[in-house]
Amino acid sequence: MSYTPHGKHLIAGEWVGARESFASAPAHGPGRAFAVGEAAHADQAMRAAEEAFWTYGWSARAERAAFLRAIADQIEARGADITAIGTQETGLPAARLEGERARTTGQLRLFADHIEKGDYLDRRHDPALPDRQPAPRPDLRLMQRPIGPVAVFGASNFPLAFSTAGGDTAAALAAGCPVVVKGHPAHPGTAEIVADAILAAIRERGVHPGVFSLIQSPDHKLGVALAQHPLVKAVAFTGSLAAGRALYDLCAARPEPIPFYGELGSVNPMFLLPAAMAARGAQIAQGWAGSLTLGAGQFCTNPGLAIVMAEQADALAEAALAALREAEPQTMLTEGIAQAFERGRARVAAARGVRALLAQRCGPREARPQLFMVAGRDWLDDAVLHEEVFGPLGVIVAARDADEMLRIAHALEGQLTATLHMDEADAPLARRLAPVLERKAGRLLANGYPTGVEVCDAMVHGGPWPASTNFGATSVGTLSIRRFLRPVCWQNMPEQLLPEDLRG
Repeated sequence: MSYTPHGKHLIAGEWVGARESFASAPAHGPGRAFAVGEAAHADQAMRAAEEAFWTYGWSARAERAAFLRAIADQIEARGADITAIGTQETGLPAARLEGERARTTGQLRLFADHIEKGDYLDRRHDPALPDRQPAPRPDLRLMQRPIGPVAVFGASNFPLAFSTAGGDTAAALAAGCPVVVKGHPAHPGTAEIVADAILAAIRERGVHPGVFSLIQSPDHKLGVALAQHPLVKAVAFTGSLAAGRALYDLCAARPEPIPFYGELGSVNPMFLLPAAMAARGAQIAQGWAGSLTLGAGQFCTNPGLAIVMAEQADALAEAALAALREAEPQTMLTEGIAQAFERGRARVAAARGVRALLAQRCGPREARPQLFMVAGRDWLDDAVLHEEVFGPLGVIVAARDADEMLRIAHALEGQLTATLHMDEADAPLARRLAPVLERKAGRLLANGYPTGVEVCDAMVHGGPWPASTNFGATSVGTLSIRRFLRPVCWQNMPEQLLPEDLRG
């Protein structure tokens, strides 16, 4: 490994130390010391971001696209070192990190292509009607404009694609917004080397250095300082419901409230309809087991709930158990996440009417699959069973009949995804469920598994609360750029004062 993390913050083009440090806790390999970010660091970074906005926010789309592509190139140039540091810190296998790195660079290049096309600007023009009666109409032009500095919180479970140069950062930079990232303490070295790649791109393209800063910290104080800073105009966050709710409340309670785009929690229910189960129940169960255990279940789209007719529940359980028993223990991202998984497992196991089908002991930083079953009426009566458990834990909900299955759908909180496993004979029941699930989730699937989020124009990765804090937004796909834009109207404005993209 040719890159050794030095443990400093990147603020406005300079590597900056701090009075205190914290030690990383890698899955294997040496721990390292990293500077602890303070309110003063947040202030320095935000002031630099505001200064950068006066040039970067008015830069040409082609210039920003070239900058995004330069970041992607610089990340790829550090590929081997990123993988080495990332595997040490997270315990994720090299193949997973290499795939995630490709997704990260792909997102950056996708946004470069997207802004070059210009469709995202949503340009509109109503020409003047000076002779209209009873009153003339002025010349009106509309276009989307960047909002200003954005704070991005790195995610624990995606050290690349949802962190330093991940989707939130890519979307904000594409929009024309400088970014200040709070690195996640689960993988600070990975955050640092990616920040180093961004710095190289800044220097290569001659971009104002305040356009990007990375500040590290193991506690919530830095996050509070960023969310409350008067210059930040939006916050993007991926993480737990508790932390997300606290930040959401902070953003709303500011003297100037700002949008908080939080992607929080989801159980991603799957409805296994009778004809599909009769025809291919074992295959569905095996696919569910694979999706449930992928990446130690540490995906926000992990399908933790399978709703099935009671007479088919035992067959589903038997087939799922056969697959889950074969799963090897997996390293979790942090000991804290492993402890939270154990608390979640105990909470589910203690709920009324729950039957443990597979309850396995886990090590201090490992996860083994867990499987439970509960009757539909008991699930409906206990909100504890509606909560996400972050890890490879599945609950089979045995519905008495189609009406109870529909009541379960109505009782769901907001979700990132909802899935229907169905055959043609299931269409009548599916037609009853689909309108309900449409109101509950941001993405609806048929005969698939929700793990794996395609980065493209049509993707929605968000949903009603508590899946996310803004049901009109997505954190994946090109539509996510809209979070960092606002519409501006120019009335009777001389052409020389119009933005370049509105002239002519």
